[in-house]
Amino acid sequence: MSTPSSSEELPGKMNIPAGENGSFVFFHRESHLKYIASLSAKLDKPSSYEGAVTEHLRMSGIYWTYAALSLLVQRPEADKVLGVTSAPSDDRPSIVDWVLKCYVKGTGGFGGNLGHDAHILYTLSALQILVMAEYDLNQLHVDDIVKFILSLQQEDGSFVGDQWGEVDTRFSYCAISALSLLSSLGEINLPKAVEYIASCQNLDGGFGSMKGAESHAGQVFCCVGALSIAKSLHVIKHPDLLGWWLAERQCDSGGLNGRPEKQADVCYSWWILSALSIIGRVDWISGDKLATFISKAQDPDDGGIADRPDDMPDIFHTFFGLSGLSLLGKLPSVFRQIDPVYALPVDIVLEQKLSAQIIGSNGKVEDRLSHYEIVERHK
Repeated sequence: MSTPSSSEELPGKMNIPAGENGSFVFFHRESHLKYIASLSAKLDKPSSYEGAVTEHLRMSGIYWTYAALSLLVQRPEADKVLGVTSAPSDDRPSIVDWVLKCYVKGTGGFGGNLGHDAHILYTLSALQILVMAEYDLNQLHVDDIVKFILSLQQEDGSFVGDQWGEVDTRFSYCAISALSLLSSLGEINLPKAVEYIASCQNLDGGFGSMKGAESHAGQVFCCVGALSIAKSLHVIKHPDLLGWWLAERQCDSGGLNGRPEKQADVCYSWWILSALSIIGRVDWISGDKLATFISKAQDPDDGGIADRPDDMPDIFHTFFGLSGLSLLGKLPSVFRQIDPVYALPVDIVLEQKLSAQIIGSNGKVEDRLSHYEIVERHK
């Protein structure tokens, strides 16, 4: 199927089928485009609410913004809206130029904003942005970035985020994903990293931020995603138990929470669906109810998606809400789809040949790239 090259070729408000019973959700595409476009100016102003609250994590904020837009439009239009590769004005650099300025010479990583220290979280976000922008990563100081990431791995296989030494399985995912983007995954002690991640699985099937920590949906994605990239899904003990724990996160509202007895939150549409997608158990939850929950969290007038219905939208939940709808197959086929492992558009994953494992519907481990290629051949 050919894809439209501009937003004018797609309707602004769509009825997206949500089930055999004829139910549907409204998807306010044009409102979301307007919301995302407005953020590009607000994020540059420290005096704005959006600028103030994201100052310390601007790199991730730009990744969420760019990735959200990338699910709604094709690449040329995304560049036009955000100024990805070309400066939108004389006093504002292109996104790519700004990202490159956040590189910390001497350390080897990227900071969350200009003048900030390097951190593994923002290093991954920077690489994700550059890959989406079709920037040749070989033009970076790849050896220094790899050395920075290597310096973060501890003797037990875990990773810290920066020089201050906090250990978290989020950082394991960031390190493994970043090295995969740089085609340098073999540079770390991967068996030890896998061993540490496996040790963070709990008796309830979930994963925590470290050994013995409470299971949390966000940590589950990080651990399962890292194991997928490391081609080590076989170390997951009792995948059915993990799938059950994830499915138990669905609330009466249809939304998903991150751990027991907590409110549903749109962002878990990503953290949980991505993990379920990787282990081949997406059908263990009601996709129809979840899609309805996400749709009710949209702002139909000004655009954006909130954490839950009737709250104020933000770009974090907008991106993860769109990603959830994508993983559920609730966005039209003309939209770009999200990859559950790398959190990048599928076409980018294919172009970059970013390998990973998934568990297929037959319960067997298979290569993610081969799965995409089979799907493409049958279109």
